[in-house]
Amino acid sequence: MTTLAFIGLGQMGLPMAGRLLDAGHDLVVWNRTPDKAEALVARGARLVDTPAEAARQGEAVFTMLSNPEALEEVVFGPDGLAGGMGEDNNGAHTLIEMSTVGPDVMRELSERVPEGVDVIDAPVLGSVPQATDGSLKIFVGAEPDLAEVWMPVLEALGRPIHMGPPGSGAAMKLVTNSILGALMSGLAEALTLADAFALDQSTVLDILAESPIGVTVKSKRELIESGRFPANFKLSLATKDLRLVTGTAQNAGLQLPLAMAARAWFELSDADGLGGFDYSAVIARARNRPVKG
Repeated sequence: MTTLAFIGLGQMGLPMAGRLLDAGHDLVVWNRTPDKAEALVARGARLVDTPAEAARQGEAVFTMLSNPEALEEVVFGPDGLAGGMGEDNNGAHTLIEMSTVGPDVMRELSERVPEGVDVIDAPVLGSVPQATDGSLKIFVGAEPDLAEVWMPVLEALGRPIHMGPPGSGAAMKLVTNSILGALMSGLAEALTLADAFALDQSTVLDILAESPIGVTVKSKRELIESGRFPANFKLSLATKDLRLVTGTAQNAGLQLPLAMAARAWFELSDADGLGGFDYSAVIARARNRPVKG
């Protein structure tokens, strides 16, 4: 099988890297906090000291990072991936970027990597359960020939969908995030209105579960009813994603008032200390209800 490097072993990256091991690939890993790699090393992965060293050992490098700033540091910082990629560095020739950073960042990244390095944008839709069981939807932006080479490897992580040329995957991820933010904010406001009318929460949720927003209600109902919001997808990351949505739209001369309103709810919740909880905790904030630890 292929020797791969994986950078970023957070909530999503750790199970995704594990899926590549399960598929039989030789895996090299790096993480800012090395301890997080222990479980993978016990299963046969090799932990290296720098991203550059990971890039020298892998045929392709996967990155799964929290934001554009982290990506910048990992790729172009001291001992970054760029120093270990390409023919001149005897390193990997393909960078598969799976974080949510937006098409503008992907375009700049592609222009700055060493000559001869191909960049694929492949952000994912799904959270920790989907990363663990390999059912993520993967939005692939790449030229057709390059996509064809790496699609079989990506299938270990879920269902890759070739969206089009470079940047298309990153763009599709912003489209999905824009509607996810709007749906969760819409549910938050609907339940806040139901509270004002003193309606029974259980009955309201029963009815909303059969409405067009039903998928969202069903997936988060247990959290809403318990008041506990353990993170499958952190609210702080959802806030970052909505900033990417609105910022990219503004750069393109678009007005997205619904996305701006969702961003405002998430920024308010994040500022109130809910960033480490699941993104559905925005519902508790809108209703002025406490979030249990």
